[in-house]
Amino acid sequence: MEPRGGHDPKGPVLHIVVVGFHHKKGCQVEFSYPPLMPDEGHDSSLLPDEWRYLPFLCLPDGAHNYQEDTVYFHLPPLSGDMKCVYGVSCYRQIEAKALKVRQADVTRETVQKSVCVLSRVPLYGLLQAKLQLITHAYFEEKDFSQISILKELYEHMNGSLRGSALDGSQVYLGLSPRDLILHFRHKVLILFKLILLEKKVLFYVSPVSRLVGALMTVLSLFPGMIEHGLVDSSHYRPKSSSSEEPAVLEGVVGAEEFVSVSVTDIAIASAGLELEGLEPDRPAAEGQTSEDEHLLKPPACASPESSESDWETLDPSVLEDGAAREPGQEAQEQPGQPELPDAFLSQPDVPITVQPQSASGPGGVSQGLVSGLEEDQYGLPLAIFTKGYLCLPYMALQQHHLLSDVSVRGFVAGATNILFRQQRHLSDAVIEVEEAQIQIQDPELRKMLSLTTADLRFVDYLVKHVTENRDDVFLDGTGWEGGDEWIRAQFTLYLHSLLSSALQEDNERLLVDYGAPFVSAWKITHNFRVWDNNKHPAMTSITPGHPFQGQYSVADVKLRLSHSVQNSERGKKFGNAMMTTSRSVVQTGKAVGQSVGGALTSAKSAMSSWFSTLSHPPPVAGPGSPEPAGTEVKP
Repeated sequence: MEPRGGHDPKGPVLHIVVVGFHHKKGCQVEFSYPPLMPDEGHDSSLLPDEWRYLPFLCLPDGAHNYQEDTVYFHLPPLSGDMKCVYGVSCYRQIEAKALKVRQADVTRETVQKSVCVLSRVPLYGLLQAKLQLITHAYFEEKDFSQISILKELYEHMNGSLRGSALDGSQVYLGLSPRDLILHFRHKVLILFKLILLEKKVLFYVSPVSRLVGALMTVLSLFPGMIEHGLVDSSHYRPKSSSSEEPAVLEGVVGAEEFVSVSVTDIAIASAGLELEGLEPDRPAAEGQTSEDEHLLKPPACASPESSESDWETLDPSVLEDGAAREPGQEAQEQPGQPELPDAFLSQPDVPITVQPQSASGPGGVSQGLVSGLEEDQYGLPLAIFTKGYLCLPYMALQQHHLLSDVSVRGFVAGATNILFRQQRHLSDAVIEVEEAQIQIQDPELRKMLSLTTADLRFVDYLVKHVTENRDDVFLDGTGWEGGDEWIRAQFTLYLHSLLSSALQEDNERLLVDYGAPFVSAWKITHNFRVWDNNKHPAMTSITPGHPFQGQYSVADVKLRLSHSVQNSERGKKFGNAMMTTSRSVVQTGKAVGQSVGGALTSAKSAMSSWFSTLSHPPPVAGPGSPEPAGTEVKP
C-alpha cells in the first residue's frame, strides 16, 4: 500500500500523524505526513473512510487523567491492500499557558495532543521508544506549528528500519512474559487456551499502556503470532454513506471465491458444538443475504458543530444496539444476534475455492483451506486472527459496535472504558488485568478451560523458575532459564506437543492431559481445521504427548489443592476461614473461645469439602467466579 501522497512507498512507516482535541470538533487529525488523503494538504483533517476511528485510537478514552501514555492499535487495510496497519501513539498534555504560540482555538486550560506512527510492521516497542523521544521534543518546542521535527522522524524511521528483520529481539521489545507470569501466575495458561478456542476475549485496565502491554504479551506466547499472525487481524469495514457505498463494496466483489467453509460445513460444526454441550452459532435472520449486510455499521458520526459534551460523553443506551440502525435493518440486528462462524473474506491474494460437499474432508472441512499467513515448517503461526476474528489491542468507545456485529466472528480486544466491562454479555471472557482475574459466565467454557494436572505441572514449573529469579538483577528478563525467551520457548514446546498429539491416530490417551472438553472444542475451531488440513513435515520431529505427562503423586495433590485454594470460590472460603482462625487466636490468646470455635468449625468444614473433591469431580462454579474449578485428580 502506497502512502497517500506518494512518499517512500517501500518504507515500513506509512504516516506520521498528529491528533489533537478540539473543544468543538472533538478528536481530529491536525497534521499528517505524508497526507492521509492524496489531494489534501498536511493540515487536512479528512480521513480515509476505513480509518475514521483513527483520532479516537490515538487519543484514547480518559487521556485527560494522565500526563502521558502510549497506545498500540490496529487499523484495517485501505483499498487495494489486505494487510493490517499497526499504529503506535504517544500522547501528552501540557498547560495552555505554557505555550509560546497559543492559537485561537485553544480555549481550555490544558492542551492534549498525540503523535502517532502508522507502520507496515509490528515493531511496537521499537516504534514506541523512538516516538516517545520525538513526542517529548515536539512538546518542548511549545509551538505545535513547528512540524519539521515530525517530517524528520518519518525520514529517520524509514531509513533506520528499512530492511529490518522481524526477529524476536525487535518484535518483542517491551513485552515481558516474566512480568505477565508474576502477575497472572497459573492463569497465564488459561489465557493461552482461551485464545486457542477463538473466544470473545476482552482485556480491561487503565491506563492504556498497561492494557496493550498485557494483551500483546499474551499474544507473544504464540509462536510467530506477532511477527506474521496479525496481518489479517483488523479486517473490519466501517460502512460508508450511501454515496460512497459502491467504493466500499469494490474490494468485496467476488467474495464467494474466498469463502472457505460452506453453509453445510457451518451446520456440521454447529452440530459438533451441540454434541460438546456448547451453544451453537445460529443462522442469520431471514433475508440477510446481501454482501452489503456483512459490512460493519459504526455509530453515526457527530457533526463538526457538535457541542463539547457531545464528544466527551456517549449515551450508554446507544451501546445496547451495538450499531446505529438504518432503515430496513431491524430484522437483521435484533439483540443477541449471533455471529456467523466462518463465512468471511480471506486475503484476496490467496484465493480459496469453495469445494463441493462431496469433496469435503473429515468434519466437512474444505480441502482447499489455507491460512494465507507466512508459516514456519511447523505450520505456525496458527490462523487464529483470520476470517473475521479480530485483534484490537486498544478499542475506542466509538468501536463498541464491533463486539456485537454479525460479521465479527470473535475478538481479542482491549478497553479502558467501564462501559465495555459492564456489557459482559457481549464477551465470553473479561480479563480484569488489575486484579489478574478471568471472569467467565458460561459454565461450559469454564469446564473447557479447567487446567489438568499435567497443565498445572507445566505452569507451576514456569512460575517457580520466574519467581526464583525475580530478584536477579543480572537476569532482567534477558537470561535463558526463567527469562523472557525461555518462557516463550516453553509455550512453543507446549503448542508443538499439543499439535503433535492431535496428529496421532490413537490420540485420546495423549490428549486427555490437555483436557478432553478443551480438545473437543479446539478441534472445531477455524485455526485447528486450517492447520490440520495441511501437511507440516517438521512435526514428525516432535514427540507427542503433554510435556509434563506422568503418574499422579502426592505432589500433584498438593499442587491441585494449592491452585484450587487460590482460584476457586470454595478455596477462597477455606482461606478466609483459616485467616479468621489465625486472627482470633492472636487476639484472644487461646483457641477455646466462641469466635475461634466457630472459625475452626468453618475451616474444618471447608477442609472436608476440599478433600472430597480429590475423589469426586467438583461442581461448576457459579456465574461471576473468576476461574474454572479444578478437574478431577485421581491418585
